[in-house]
Amino acid sequence: MEKGSPQQASELYLMTRVETLNAYLEQVRRHRFRPGSHDCGMYVAGWVQSATGVDHGKIWRGRYRSMAALDELMKEAGFATHVDYVASLFAEIPPAVAQVGDLAVVEGRALGIIAADRVFVLRPDGLGHVSRLRAERAFRI
Repeated sequence: MEKGSPQQASELYLMTRVETLNAYLEQVRRHRFRPGSHDCGMYVAGWVQSATGVDHGKIWRGRYRSMAALDELMKEAGFATHVDYVASLFAEIPPAVAQVGDLAVVEGRALGIIAADRVFVLRPDGLGHVSRLRAERAFRI
């Protein structure tokens, strides 16, 4: 492979993204689920900020203490759900073509991060994962 080739740049980008994702997952893996500060939306917002530098969660962070309160905030902002908010920010793609670091929706409302054949999601006691085959929707970041 020729130095500076598009393939080399693509491989470097992927490795950097994988390393960044691994570091982020290690950082959050033991954080307990807490609405308004570390729920599935804030979890993926943290990842997007790590990957892109943009914090899409800052307008919501700390403004609710239950998922029902989040639903009310979303409705006030014109979104049916937090997933609809995410859909307003990122291009939706078929889950089958999602790449490492893209976002996924599982079980209708849970947001997660795609990593190879898994989707990393939050559980009440910290980070968990499910099969990528359970992704119902995906968004490119």
